[in-house]
Amino acid sequence: MGEARKEERVSPVKNFFAGGVGGVCLILAGHPLDTIKVRLQIQPKAAPNQAVLYSGTIDCFRKTVAREGLRGLYKGMGAPLAGVTPMTAISFFGFGLGKRLQQKEPTDTLTYPQIFAAGMLAGFLTTFIMAPGERIKCLLQVQTHSGTRKYSGPMDCAAQLYKEMGVRGVYKGTVLTLMRDVPTSGIYFMSYEWLKNILTPQGQSVSELSVPRILFAGGVAGLFNWAVALPADVLKSNFQTAPEGKYSGFRNVLRELIREEGLGSLYKGFSAVMLRAFPANA
Repeated sequence: MGEARKEERVSPVKNFFAGGVGGVCLILAGHPLDTIKVRLQIQPKAAPNQAVLYSGTIDCFRKTVAREGLRGLYKGMGAPLAGVTPMTAISFFGFGLGKRLQQKEPTDTLTYPQIFAAGMLAGFLTTFIMAPGERIKCLLQVQTHSGTRKYSGPMDCAAQLYKEMGVRGVYKGTVLTLMRDVPTSGIYFMSYEWLKNILTPQGQSVSELSVPRILFAGGVAGLFNWAVALPADVLKSNFQTAPEGKYSGFRNVLRELIREEGLGSLYKGFSAVMLRAFPANA
């Protein structure tokens, strides 16, 4: 198994700041397609002799803008924006901790499977910020789509969920968020390090990589990440936005989706996800 190249140490403050700025850029660049992705994922199967609400990514984009304007594409963005900086800090901390736990000496070079394991720890730790943000974001993204407007914004949504169901209501879908983010965070970190290494010219350091090559590595790592994450993300979106009591758990969501729409239902929103993944992660 190949080994990752040794990384130069970077100040935790720089990591925190750079990660926070990068996370904000990711959300600003990717949220419109994320909204489209979620709406495609939760739309029900069409009744006989009726067309589905959205025939695809472009149709969903066109109808959303026509009904709600460009602001409709940014529904629910406040929740992930509020959590992205602490989430990024925890992600860096978890990834660094995962690497240190596997090193006998601080200078030891990690193999790619070890980087994968460190990335999974980062995904596990960030879930506890990610899950409530995802729950709130998805509810806001689909409320106009469903014809009702129950929540005026992220804070109102969080307050109503807590009032109705307590902490459990805010954290609904945490298991599915873990199922999505733990393995895919490992895949993202591993593929990003691997791509940076193979893009580094012989005799040069990874830190000397040009901006276009770093953007390419981040974008392709995002594609790998979402190719694996999408089925769990579809289940999560449906579970988190369903009326209380509709699904007893993720196995129930899985059975219902496959029974009604087949295995292809686990890849609803694929085009939107892939269009979003490269530029947002780059």
